[in-house]
Amino acid sequence: MKKKILFLFLIAGILFGTVARSGDPWEEGLTKVNALAGIIRAEYFRPVTTDKMAQESIRGMLETLDPHSYLLDPESFARMSEEQRGAYFGLGIQIQKQLDRLVVIAPLEGTPAWRLGMLPGDVITPSEGKCTAGISDRDAVSKLRGPKGTKVTITVAREGLEKPFDLTITREEIPLYSVPYAFMLDDATGYVFVRYFAENTIDELETKLSALTKRGMKNLVLDLRGNVGGPLFQAIGVSDEFLSKGASIVSVRGRNAYFDRQYPATRNGQYEDIPLIILISQGSASASEIVAGAVMDHDRGLVLGEDSWGKSLVQKMFPLSEDTAMALTIARYYTPSGRSLQRDYSHLDDYFLDTKTIPETDREVKYTDKGRKVLGQGGISPDIEVKFGLLVYTAELRIRGAFFTYARKFTAHQTPLSKKFVFPADGTGDRPAPGTIQVKNIFLADTAVLEDFKAFLTGNRMPYDEKKFKEAESEIRRELEREVASLLWGVEEGWRAFEKYDPVIQKALQTMPEAARMLR
Repeated sequence: MKKKILFLFLIAGILFGTVARSGDPWEEGLTKVNALAGIIRAEYFRPVTTDKMAQESIRGMLETLDPHSYLLDPESFARMSEEQRGAYFGLGIQIQKQLDRLVVIAPLEGTPAWRLGMLPGDVITPSEGKCTAGISDRDAVSKLRGPKGTKVTITVAREGLEKPFDLTITREEIPLYSVPYAFMLDDATGYVFVRYFAENTIDELETKLSALTKRGMKNLVLDLRGNVGGPLFQAIGVSDEFLSKGASIVSVRGRNAYFDRQYPATRNGQYEDIPLIILISQGSASASEIVAGAVMDHDRGLVLGEDSWGKSLVQKMFPLSEDTAMALTIARYYTPSGRSLQRDYSHLDDYFLDTKTIPETDREVKYTDKGRKVLGQGGISPDIEVKFGLLVYTAELRIRGAFFTYARKFTAHQTPLSKKFVFPADGTGDRPAPGTIQVKNIFLADTAVLEDFKAFLTGNRMPYDEKKFKEAESEIRRELEREVASLLWGVEEGWRAFEKYDPVIQKALQTMPEAARMLR
C-alpha cells in the first residue's frame, strides 16, 4: 500500500510539473518516474492525455486515504458549485428515470421549460443524435445544464400526439432550494424539510420558520432524513437557531492545529424555546449529524428515526486548476459531549454497503448535559427508533412510473373512475354535475381509487400481485395521494400529502409532549 501511495504521488508530481529539490528524499523516485512517464509518452500505442493521467493518479492516491477525500473533475466540480451556490443554468424541469425513459415530472414555474409549455409526463426521447436509454438521471441532468444563454434542443414525445417534436430552449439561471418544503402538520406543529446544506440554507430556513410562526407554529419537526450534509458553517448556523448563546455546537480537531476550533452558538432570541424533534435516517450524514448531535447532547429536543450514516470527517477544498479541485480530509469533528460519530472505514465495501447497526459494546459512551447516555462511532442512534422504507413491490411500481403515470391519467379523466371526479382545474365552480365527486383541497386514495389503480396496472401490463398489493396497500395509498396532489396543487402539496401518514412523523406528533418537557 505504501508503495502504491508513493508511486501515485510521484506520478502526479511529474505530470503536474513538480520538481524535486536537491537533497529531497523523493528525488531518486522522481527521476525514475520521470523516466517512466517519458517512456509512456514516447512509446504508448496512442497519444496519452496528460491531464487525464494526472487526474487518475490523484484520484487513486486519495482513495487510499479515506472515503471522503476525493478529486472533483470539471463535471463534479461544476455540480458541487451549483449546489452550494443554490442555482444552476438549465431548463427548469424535474426529470425521473422510469425504466429506460426520461420522464418530466414537473416544469418549474417561470422557467424556460415552463414558458415553452412542457408538461408533466412528457418523455425526452433520443435527441441531438444521442440515446437516452442507458443514461442515468444525473447524467441526463448534466447534459441539459450548461452555460447561461446557450441553447439545447430536446425531442419530446407527448401522449396524444402522433409524432415527437423538437424544442430548442435557452438556458437560464434556475434556483435550487436546500429547504424546499415547510408547512403545518396540525394547528400547532410546523414541519420543515432540509434537503441538503448549501450557502443559502440558513436564510431559507429562517424564512420558512418565520412564515410558520405567523401561522401559529408552537412545535417544530425538522426533517433531516437523507440529508448528506454540506458546508460546516451552515450546520453551525442551523444549530444556532435552536441553542442558547454560548452552548457548544461542534469542535474540530486535526493534525494541523490551525484547523482546531470550538464553535459555540452566538445568538439568542430565535427558536431556543420551541419544542423540537429532529428526524434522521441512514442517509443523514455530516452536517445533518452535527445539527442532530448538538440538539441531542444538550437535551434540547428529541431525535427520531434510524441510526445516521456516521461521518465525522471534515473536508477542505484545495483548487488544482480553474475547474478542478481536491477535497481533502483535514480534521475530525466532535459533538458537544465529545463524541466522534465516524464509522470504521477500513473495509470500504462494508462502509458503503453495510447499513447494519454497530453493536453498542463497540461504541464510545458519552453523556448529555442531563446525564443521558449517548454513543459515538456508528453515527447518531436516535432517542426513539422508527424503522421505515418502501416494500420491494412499492419500489418496483415507483421505478416503473406506475404511480405517476396513473395520477396523470386520473387527473386528465382518462381512467374509468376519474370520469366521475371534478377537479379544481375543471372550471365547474361550486355546482358540479349531479353524480360527480368534487375534489376541492384534498384527495384521498380510497378503496374505489385502489380498484381503479389495479385495473390500470393490469391494463398496462405492469406488475400486479394481489397478495403483494394488499401488503403494500398503505404505501400505495400514500404514493397515489402524493402524485395526484402534486399534479393538482403543486409539488409541495404533494409532499404534504405524502408526509401526512408518514409513520415517523406520526410518531413525532405523538411524542412532541416529551420534547416539550425537555425544555423544563
